[in-house]
Amino acid sequence: MKKLFAALAVATALMGMPAKAEDGPVKIALLHGLSGSPLEAYSKQTHAGFELGLEYATNGTLEVKGRKIEVIKKDTQFKPDVARALLAEAYGDDDALIAVGDTSSGVALALLPVAEEYEKILLVEPAVADSLTGPDSNRYVFKTSRNSSMDMQAQAIALKPDANLYVATLAQDYAFGRDGIAAFKAALDGTGANVVAEEYVPQQTTDFTATIERLFNALRDKPGRKVIFMNVAGIDAMTPLAAADPGRYDIELSSGGNILPALVGYKQVPGMEGAMYYYYEAPKNPVNDWLVAEHTKRFNAPPDFFTAGGMASAMAIVAALEKAEGWDTESLITAMEGMTFDTPKGPMTFRPEDHQALQSMYHFKIKVEDGVDWAIPELVREIKPEEMNIPVGRNNQE
Repeated sequence: MKKLFAALAVATALMGMPAKAEDGPVKIALLHGLSGSPLEAYSKQTHAGFELGLEYATNGTLEVKGRKIEVIKKDTQFKPDVARALLAEAYGDDDALIAVGDTSSGVALALLPVAEEYEKILLVEPAVADSLTGPDSNRYVFKTSRNSSMDMQAQAIALKPDANLYVATLAQDYAFGRDGIAAFKAALDGTGANVVAEEYVPQQTTDFTATIERLFNALRDKPGRKVIFMNVAGIDAMTPLAAADPGRYDIELSSGGNILPALVGYKQVPGMEGAMYYYYEAPKNPVNDWLVAEHTKRFNAPPDFFTAGGMASAMAIVAALEKAEGWDTESLITAMEGMTFDTPKGPMTFRPEDHQALQSMYHFKIKVEDGVDWAIPELVREIKPEEMNIPVGRNNQE
């Protein structure tokens, strides 16, 4: 009888204990700027895509291996110090297994050492800078977003460069802008093309008058094909450049793809060619078909540029959780290195050397169509990962 009472006491005590972490939800933290910058639209698209991606990848259950997925959202306010504190809070206090962020490359760079300190995975999405998987990165960092080298090698392919091409560049003066132009120059290296001027403006500039004059002066007397290439985010450089009539000097404009509201400005440059990360009509696969149909049904609008990236990051996480033998960091790293996973853009693969996801890009030509509010970046062709020689940022085996 004493043994029975003892057993009952133990059972009662156990019932009163909190559930073990491995029995509760798996927590994923999303760290993105949601206030204080024009880039917040990118963050909101990323979050919408992430939630759709979880739904698609789990067949609507929002569970992996019987455990619910809990998403924790934190607003970094586009401030590196705030972002660092929130990531430490997510890993430490919230016990997040994986974190995803940030929208700004400059802010995302500040997160890298925090992931290393806590020895937990940081999945970079949608920040772009090459340096996020560069020498200052670490083995806990994976990246589903494209990088500057992908943007710029695809851009170079779209421009068909040769010795007759003269280019002046316009970018913002922070990690995204400077990394992008460095990658663009590297992509043109050996083609014979000539970069004759580089202009960098403040991140949220609105007055381009002096900048445009310098760009025109750098190109106007060149003998061959003349192009101004823009690499900006969250600001409208297309409208002032187009309004300044570069055509009077036979100067063309070129830029990468953008979100739908920004593509309204591209209606001023029909026929312009460039390279893009995503436009909802470009990829042809079942995942993108589902995303376009569901997003249109729920939001009465097609998915945008960064919606696809958010969905890709969620699908990568679910694929890793399903593949990993355990959910400790080392097991997840083993599962993710070299892992190929589905996305709205088609398959992506985490390169083992630096954890950058290799992926397709798209060569486009701008078409203006009655009844469509924005300019359509009509697909010329898909640029496959094997067509681009993306530099390895760091060796994660070191």
